Amino acid sequence: MLEAYLKDALVARLTAWADDEVVLAQRLSEWVGHAPILEEDIAIANLAQDELGHAKVWLELRQELDGSDPDRLVYFRDPLEFQNATLVELPKGDWAFTMVRQYLFDAYENLWLKEAARSAYAPLAEAASRILKEERFHLKHSSLWVERLGQGTEESHRRAQEALETLFPYVRQLFQPLPGDEALVEAGVVPDLKALEAPYLEEVTAHLVRSGLRPPEGGYVPKSRQEHTEYLWSLLAEMQSVARWDPEAKAW
Repeated sequence: MLEAYLKDALVARLTAWADDEVVLAQRLSEWVGHAPILEEDIAIANLAQDELGHAKVWLELRQELDGSDPDRLVYFRDPLEFQNATLVELPKGDWAFTMVRQYLFDAYENLWLKEAARSAYAPLAEAASRILKEERFHLKHSSLWVERLGQGTEESHRRAQEALETLFPYVRQLFQPLPGDEALVEAGVVPDLKALEAPYLEEVTAHLVRSGLRPPEGGYVPKSRQEHTEYLWSLLAEMQSVARWDPEAKAW
């Protein structure tokens, strides 16, 4: 059983994880039918479906805590209520942009899922273990694409490096704690994200360098997961349009 004082904090954390997955799934889905090769068209559709499925897992855990409806949380909240990281809401860009972003996010997610699989809260530990099995394949896929782009042609290298210059400054936001995280960490419920930042940067930097890419230094770090770009508004307007037009439609 989870102590009552931890429930609100865990609800917020689960919501942030789910929002990351929902928004990233929407960005990935924009490639369906437009990927550079048929094999990747199928792969990107599967990735989007996986991410949305992971969001459902986190929102169902939240539902167990506060009785909230996952469908309403995804399809009827306004943009300012979303807690996703800025990284995942940026436009899909070209293929290099999408694959570099996916790699940066997959590496982060794999790290904290490994730690979350040891959570003192059994439902969270079980969910993290289950999701980690799929996320390992996601990381393998995106890391191979980063290597392929970075070591490929002059053009592919240029595009990958430009994507990295844009995306990398947003990475540090992934490791910023939410209000209430400290109590959850002390109770062994969620991983200490700040403690994972250095191992993440070491792992990611090593792979980027092996791929012939240069991680940028400095840049903008968003202050809060409640600060969003204008891109989230248009993304959610499209994603939520059917549900808002027909509230009785089934999302999952």
